[in-house]
This record gives sequence, C-alpha cells and structure tokens, in this order.
Amino acid sequence: MPIQYARSLIGTERSATANQHLGALLAFVAGALNAGGYLAVHQYTSHMTGIVAATANDIARGAYGLALAGLGAIVSFLAGAACTAIMVNYSRRQKARAVGAGPLLLEAALLLVFGVLGARLTKIDALFVPLTVMLLCFTMGLQNALITKLSNAEIRTTHVTGIITDIGIEIGKGLYWNDVRLTSERPVQANPVRLKLLAVLVTAFFIGSTGGALGFEHLGYSACLPLALILAVLAAAPMLADHRT
Repeated sequence: MPIQYARSLIGTERSATANQHLGALLAFVAGALNAGGYLAVHQYTSHMTGIVAATANDIARGAYGLALAGLGAIVSFLAGAACTAIMVNYSRRQKARAVGAGPLLLEAALLLVFGVLGARLTKIDALFVPLTVMLLCFTMGLQNALITKLSNAEIRTTHVTGIITDIGIEIGKGLYWNDVRLTSERPVQANPVRLKLLAVLVTAFFIGSTGGALGFEHLGYSACLPLALILAVLAAAPMLADHRT
C-alpha cells in the first residue's frame, strides 16, 4: 500500500475521498466483526441501541446478572471510544501527521488476539460478561470514534440505523416537489455526493457482514487475522514515517 495513500486515509489533512475510502474500509471491518462475532459469542456488538434496550429489559424483569453483562458491554464500548479520543488528541498535540495510526494499530492487535485466543477468551468472565464480548465492544467503540473524529462526525461505521435514516432523508429531498411560485424560498435538493457516500457505507457493511459470517463459519476465529493484517499495514508505514521526522 503506497505510504501517501495510507497517510491520506489516517492523516490530519482530510479530503472527502479519504473519508469515503476509510469509512468504507472500517464499515467492512465492522460488518465482518459484527456478523462473525455473533457466531462466536451469540451477541451483536457493533451497536449499543439493542444492548442498552436489552439491559433495561433485564433490569425490569429482575434478571440482574444479564443486566450486568449488558453493562459490561456498554462500558467496554465507551472505553474504546475514550481510548481513541486520547490517542488521536495526543497525536495531534505531538504534531503527528498520521493521527489515526495508533487506534488502527491497537484495533489490529485486538483482532489478532481475538483471532488467536478467541476460543479461550470466551471462557473467561470479566465484569459478568465473556472477555470476547468486551474485546469486540471495545474494538467497535475504538474504530467508531476514530472515523467520527477524523471525519468531523460526518461518518460512523459500526451501525447502519443512522446511515439508512440519512439515505431516506436524501431520497425524500430528491422526491420533494418545489413550488416554483415560491421564489423567496430556498429549493429543497438532495445531496448526491452524500447519498453516494451513505450507499457505499451500507454496501461495505453488508459485504463485510456476509464475508465475516462465511469466514467464521469455515475458518473460525482465525478469520479475523486478514482484517488485522489490513489494518496493521494501513497504519504501520505512516506511523513509522512520523517517527522518522
């Protein structure tokens, strides 16, 4: 992977194309982990909406053990997002160009751990939830916060509810009939560039989910290893270049 291209994806100097390419890659990874992780731990880990709702339901019916497990997943996701914020802000303070390299390398390392030791980690409970669930939720929070910070909150990759909502909004704008007699009103127009970006994110998440499910079905936990390699290659060269300069 050319270093200039890698640096454009995770660097401080952003472009719409870089955001789209990085968003698509991370959406693919999120989809793969979400689907493959479900086969591993029987729980989706990419979005907190369902976990928060399930935790509330568990509390309401007195299933406090399950509620604590949900709380452990939520805390893990929060910790991952907080970790990314610390790493990115530190890199910016150090005038690094590849500000996203640290979180991506950490995610690659966590995926490597999951791919090699996932079966063993499933048997280890921490905060009343299997360590694999915590690891996946932490990873999801880590990468969702990364693309959120780098794209100035324009892109999120670990869940598609908001993405599909935005697609619906853009379609609604495109179908809206503007009354030409109301010349003082600004016409309602869809944003084709944003619509394309949203469609790319949903497609990448779907393809990643399909690939993750198939990969885990045939390869087990080791299906995560190619994902870890891709992220490591993307982050390593720009980070080394920063250290040299």
